[in-house]
Amino acid sequence: MIDICPLADLPPGEALRVDTVPPIAVFHTEDGEVFAIDDTCSHQDASLADGWVEGCEVECPLHASRFNLRTGAVDAPPAKLPVRAHVVAIEDGLIRVELSTDKPNLPPDIRARLGDGANR
Repeated sequence: MIDICPLADLPPGEALRVDTVPPIAVFHTEDGEVFAIDDTCSHQDASLADGWVEGCEVECPLHASRFNLRTGAVDAPPAKLPVRAHVVAIEDGLIRVELSTDKPNLPPDIRARLGDGANR
């Protein structure tokens, strides 16, 4: 697990981009739930942490694809592939994330830029 930040530092309704390889986004919903998914939209290079959260979905700021924060599943095109969802734990007021070991679904330009090391 990796330590992200104190829960108090991520207000409800906000998201935080974490510079892992590839980056992840941590979301604190208005309902008080905390989720982590891959930060890069599987359709094209856009940060999901910069997207709009409604309920348990985030809308990509580039082309409006929507992803389920619980599962990473695509809820609206143009994205066709899901993003990875990561396990989140709140321990002693600290957000901690266990990164998925599944292969990420990164857009081709990102895969080329990051090389095979990002496809773990």
